[in-house]
Amino acid sequence: MFQWSKKVVKSVTFNPEIADESLLAQVESYLEAQPERTFSDLCKEALWKALCVPESVQPSPNTAALPTEYQISELQRQIADLEERFFAKESNRLQTMESQILQLTQQVAQLAIMVNQGVASQHSTSSVPVVQSVEVANSPSTPDPEPQEVDPVISRLSQFLDDF
Repeated sequence: MFQWSKKVVKSVTFNPEIADESLLAQVESYLEAQPERTFSDLCKEALWKALCVPESVQPSPNTAALPTEYQISELQRQIADLEERFFAKESNRLQTMESQILQLTQQVAQLAIMVNQGVASQHSTSSVPVVQSVEVANSPSTPDPEPQEVDPVISRLSQFLDDF
């Protein structure tokens, strides 16, 4: 009995006849249409059919090596599912960040109002002395004007007017 090595290479010869050239053209167009198939695969399939070997004895095609339509559509579905979950998660994170930014903006606005109110109340209680000190500092060559005394009652009432 003839023993073959693990990998046997046999050649196919196409003669320059019309029949062989026609067959070769058919093989080339078939393989171009199905790039996942090889000439070796095509020859083996033809031999199985030509020798009338039952399909139950024929080896099944290697599904891991050849991507089928089902496998491709399944992978596309999984990718679409992953994208959907990713975008939903990122959208949720974006909405959370936007609400946090809105809250921070409101808090900053409230702080600005409080600071402005605090500055305004400080200016109202000390506006007269500040004006006097500015006038004195701006005109050192003129004789000192008599300092005006501020009535404490008016000072307290002006503070309430500013708060009102």
